[in-house]
Amino acid sequence: MNFRRSLDLADGGLFGAPAEPLVDRAVVSEEAFSRMIALERKRTERSHKPFVLMLLDMGDGISTHLGEGSLRKVLQVLSGATRETDVVGWYKEALSVGVMFTEIDPEGKRQVFNTVLARVTRALEENLGREEFNKLTLSFHWFPDEYHRELPRKPNTTVLYPDLARRDRARKSFRILKRAMDIGGSLVALILTGPICIAAAVAIKLTSKGPVFFRQERVGQYGTRFGLLKFRSMYANNNCSAHKQYVAQLIAGVAEKSPSNGNGQGVYKLTRDPRITSVGAILRRTSLDELPQFINVLKGEMSLVGPRPAIDYEVEQYDLWHRHRIMEVKPGVTGLWQVNGRNRLAFDDGVRLDLLYAKSWSPWLDLKILLRTPRAVVEGAH
Repeated sequence: MNFRRSLDLADGGLFGAPAEPLVDRAVVSEEAFSRMIALERKRTERSHKPFVLMLLDMGDGISTHLGEGSLRKVLQVLSGATRETDVVGWYKEALSVGVMFTEIDPEGKRQVFNTVLARVTRALEENLGREEFNKLTLSFHWFPDEYHRELPRKPNTTVLYPDLARRDRARKSFRILKRAMDIGGSLVALILTGPICIAAAVAIKLTSKGPVFFRQERVGQYGTRFGLLKFRSMYANNNCSAHKQYVAQLIAGVAEKSPSNGNGQGVYKLTRDPRITSVGAILRRTSLDELPQFINVLKGEMSLVGPRPAIDYEVEQYDLWHRHRIMEVKPGVTGLWQVNGRNRLAFDDGVRLDLLYAKSWSPWLDLKILLRTPRAVVEGAH
C-alpha cells in the first residue's frame, strides 16, 4: 500500500487495515532487532528509500515503572501504529521498544512524523494514567538524515547504529589495547620527531606570514567535530573553493589524475595548488605536516590507524554508503588506504579499503599498517 495515501485513511489504524494486537505478534529480541536495523540501512543505501525508527523509551525499566497490565496497554497502542510488515522489537531489553517503518516516500516525512506522533500520543494518554504516561518518551530517527555541517551529529546518528555499539562491546579488550597503542605510539613519535617539528616550525615562520599550526574542523567518528592540527603548509587566509570543487569531482568519480613526480601513474590531488608555500610543498610531500596530529591522538580524537578524517564539505558530497567510513571507526593518522595506493586510488576504491579495515581491524593489523607507513610515505615523496 502506498504509505502517503494510507495516512489519509481515518479508520483501522495508521495504515488502513486494523492491525493485530502487538501482544499476539512476536517482539524481536534486542540482538535480532539490532541486526535488522543494520540490514535496513544497507537496503536504503541501495534503494535510497528512507525508513524511520520510532522508539518508545520506558525510563529505568518496566519492572520499576510499568506493571504487566500497563506494559500490555503500551504494546497494544503501538500495534495501532504498525503494519504487519513493520518490524517491532526491543531496542534495549526492558527499556525501550522500537518500530521500523520502511520504504517511506521522502516527500512525506513531515506528514508521517505528525500523524504517528499525534495518534500514538493520544492513545497512550487514553490508556495510561498521567504518572505512567509522563515516564514514557517517544522519539523518531530517520535514515538517511540530511547532513548539515552546522549541526552536531553524534546524538542523532548513533541511535541508528546499535550494531556498532554491540560490536564495540564485544571488542572491549581490543579497544583498550588499541588505545594503549595510540597513547604510547604518539608519545614516542612526538619525542623522536621533536627536533624535526622545531625545524619545521622555524622554517614556516621565516618564509611566510601566519601561524605555525593550521587548525581545521574535521569530522570524526559518529560525525563528532574536532580541530585537526597540522603544520601550516599554505598561505594564510586562502580560498578553499578550488579544493572544494575538486573534492566534489573526486567523490563523483569524474576527477582526472594529475601528473606525479615521474612515476607515470598520476595522483588524485591538486598538484599545482597556488595556495601552498615553498616550505609547505616539502612538508606535504614528506607528510611532515601531519606530525601535530599525534596531539589529536593523545586527546582521543584520532587513532594512529584509521580512515583519514573528513572535511565537512567532503561529507556533504558522500553517497550513503560512503558515510560508513566516518561511523565505523575513529579516524587515523595513517590507514589501509594510505599504505595501499594513497592518492593513486579512486575515491570509491579508497573508501572500500577503509570499510575493509573497519570490518577486520585488530591490534595486529594496526601494527602491520604502522610498519608499512614509512615506506608508503617515502614512495609518495617521489
